[in-house]
Amino acid sequence: MSLHTPTTAVIPEALRRNRHWTLGIVLTSVLALGACESMSERQKGTATGAGVGAVAGAVIGSATGGSAGTSAAIGGVVGAIAGNLWSKNMEDKRKAMETATAGTGIEVARTQDNQLKVNVPSDFSFDVGRSDIKPVMRPVLDQFAQGLDPKMRVRIIGHTDSTGGDAINDPLSVQRATSVRNYLADRGVSTSRTEALGRGSHEPVADNASEAGRAMNRRVEIYLSEPAA
Repeated sequence: MSLHTPTTAVIPEALRRNRHWTLGIVLTSVLALGACESMSERQKGTATGAGVGAVAGAVIGSATGGSAGTSAAIGGVVGAIAGNLWSKNMEDKRKAMETATAGTGIEVARTQDNQLKVNVPSDFSFDVGRSDIKPVMRPVLDQFAQGLDPKMRVRIIGHTDSTGGDAINDPLSVQRATSVRNYLADRGVSTSRTEALGRGSHEPVADNASEAGRAMNRRVEIYLSEPAA
């Protein structure tokens, strides 16, 4: 981890006018902790959230005549809670899915809004015009279903290429998402916490003019989220 000494140039004006402006230096250092490579994703989120909340609290406290230190402390607590949206359970599941899908072309990623996204392309998901799950996809879904915390929510979105027209593709995409939902239900994931949606060919990720592009567009996206409270 490399920390750089902050300068007054990056301290908010409201803090520099206040006799407690040195707090800004401390808080800027806290923010730098969020970039420490030795920290877990959850720790980074907590540290960054705490720093942002503390600075915001201090600025508001100074601007409104309150105590910058007290406001910073309150803001830091609130920020820590807000920044800690990526739990150990989510990180463990991300790592497990990355291991289970290594070398398959299946994409596993953390989204900007702290969801786990698993993008399964046509090679592993569905044949052209079909909604039955390929056998090769089953171990991936088995791993996904394993050990999910009951409060986690699952959203499944089916996609098609542009061949066949909306009259065929729209219901087909829903059928594909429903097939995944039903498979997960058979593995213990309650349908009360899953959602199956279809986007037809309306959200392509590649050019439908080529077979390779159409294959990329025939996919299913699975999102896992964990409520903040």
